[in-house]
Amino acid sequence: MTKISLLKIVESTTVDGPGFRTSVYCAGCVNACPGCHNPQSWDIMHGVMTDVEEIANRILADDLCNVTFSGGDPMFQPLAFAELARIIKQRSNKDIWCYTGYTYERIIKDAEKRQLLELVDVLVDGPFVKSLANEDLLFRGSSNQRLIDVKKSLEAGHVVLFEYNPFPEFVTHILN
Repeated sequence: MTKISLLKIVESTTVDGPGFRTSVYCAGCVNACPGCHNPQSWDIMHGVMTDVEEIANRILADDLCNVTFSGGDPMFQPLAFAELARIIKQRSNKDIWCYTGYTYERIIKDAEKRQLLELVDVLVDGPFVKSLANEDLLFRGSSNQRLIDVKKSLEAGHVVLFEYNPFPEFVTHILN
């Protein structure tokens, strides 16, 4: 059974993507961004090795929450997170967001990281850069980080930014 070095799982959070989400925080990150809000996550040994199936069952127990992978950096454990994402996609219609300090352009060239990328709906990419920090940004900490629509990007062959619409489709229809 594959395991993830897990720091914690936060249920029903609203800060790691739109709507209510179950956020999986892993240990392990080589980016060591100055000003990181979670430096205790850098050392993979700070996590508890946890079966992917156990994490999946906890995520799938909540029908209302979508999923966010964060850390640390999930791309530090890409194959285990790819397995987790596969289970989630096979057993639910939850969307998956993934935060990483790597850029999309670097991930797409790495066979292991790409396996995870292809299962993610939105990638929040790039290292946190303290001099570019902005608390007004939606779902990210610094202005160099991008919200990437992964499916559209893979189809287009270049980065396509995620277009966030805070209103459900029926509300948009009523407003128009």
